[in-house]
Amino acid sequence: MNIIILGAGQVGSSVAENLASEANDITLVDTNPVLLNDLSDRLDIQTIVGHASHPDVLKQAGISDADMLVAVTNSDETNIVACQIAYSLFHTPTKIARVRSHAYLKYNELFNNNALPIDVLISPEHLIAEHIQRLIEYPGALQVMDFAGGRARLVGVKAYYGGTLVGHEIAELRKHIPAVDSRVAAIFRRGKGIVPDGHQVIEADDEVFFIAARKDIRVVMSELRKLDKPIKSIMLAGGGNIGKSLAQSLEHKFHVKLIDRNTQRARQLSYDLNNTIVLLGDAADESLLLEENIEQMDVFCALTNDDEANILSSMLAKRLGARKVMSLINRHAYVDLMESEGAIDVAISPQQITISGLLAHVRRGDVVAVHSLRRGAAEAIEAIAHGDSGNSKVVGKSVADVRLPEGTTIGAIIRGEEVIMAHHDVVIENEDHLILFLLDKKKFNAVEKLFQVGVTFF
Repeated sequence: MNIIILGAGQVGSSVAENLASEANDITLVDTNPVLLNDLSDRLDIQTIVGHASHPDVLKQAGISDADMLVAVTNSDETNIVACQIAYSLFHTPTKIARVRSHAYLKYNELFNNNALPIDVLISPEHLIAEHIQRLIEYPGALQVMDFAGGRARLVGVKAYYGGTLVGHEIAELRKHIPAVDSRVAAIFRRGKGIVPDGHQVIEADDEVFFIAARKDIRVVMSELRKLDKPIKSIMLAGGGNIGKSLAQSLEHKFHVKLIDRNTQRARQLSYDLNNTIVLLGDAADESLLLEENIEQMDVFCALTNDDEANILSSMLAKRLGARKVMSLINRHAYVDLMESEGAIDVAISPQQITISGLLAHVRRGDVVAVHSLRRGAAEAIEAIAHGDSGNSKVVGKSVADVRLPEGTTIGAIIRGEEVIMAHHDVVIENEDHLILFLLDKKKFNAVEKLFQVGVTFF
């Protein structure tokens, strides 16, 4: 696929890195030649120096032959104009744009071929807020991913001493909770991925990813760790787009406090938020945190644009008694360091969440959802099976008979409204949605080929 990416920032460079390894022709456009030179040295991509929305620059990048335009610069206006030009002048088939401002997003009727011709809108703030909401819904989870419109969820948790299943084989899960069907999709032990079978013994400190119907998530989690108390009080640090969006979605269910150091923004937030206590101050101010009873907070979440400020305020909140601490961290090195040292409970990577939102639209074939895991090393995908036993490599076969690439497992099958765990004897049918876990995302091309059907199907 011929893809042009506009913007070589954290999201654009991460998307380029993800897609360049999958036999795509990638051209990256940015105004910063130093940044582009560094990326072209590391990746097999073409680079163009220039303004992303200028027609001549797009033409130089090969927009006339492009299958897709991915506009992820830091400017909403540049991304929107680039999509308009790609549609009007070059008839580019698929146009994806990152749009961050709520001033645009609240008008859905703006985004169509008769107005602003953008096929897919990506709002990082919205995606990150949703991600954090799911973590709050399941206290103790490291990651929560939706599939099939939320009917099934893939959840990552850290197994603790005292968990019913810890020290036992996975097969015993069915005996402990016979009324609940679930499946362990992968285990990460000391940083190394393991494809589990029924005889695999779960150890304390394993990161276990399991899939289950949404209604059964808490029951399965209780087998791996003691369930945390329900969350009541939340403190947010940072009142930018993400902090404000998250506060608006949480304030009707929880007691929410939001800290921001900017006087004007704090005043505006106090007008915009109905049930949130807005505080003016520094989230790394120990006296302020103590004054606001940080030790009684179930969740402290640092959401500013500054990694160092987020890390420091989160570490302080944890030391002062906050039960669970989450921090927005952009730099991969910081994410690994903070989680490995146990300094914070959950490190949230904005670019990995945004990339997950993008990949489902960029990937070829019938892939309807993609979630990056383990800082992008692994992936969980939802793909649709088409055809019959004569022209499909998966339809008509049992799960055990599908020749999956090494390190790949089928976790569940969504058939209509039904969530079916992918046990070895389940037979895959036409139009089934399969949820697959890839320990190595580089295996995606091999997985994609499984879902291609012969010409007779058409």
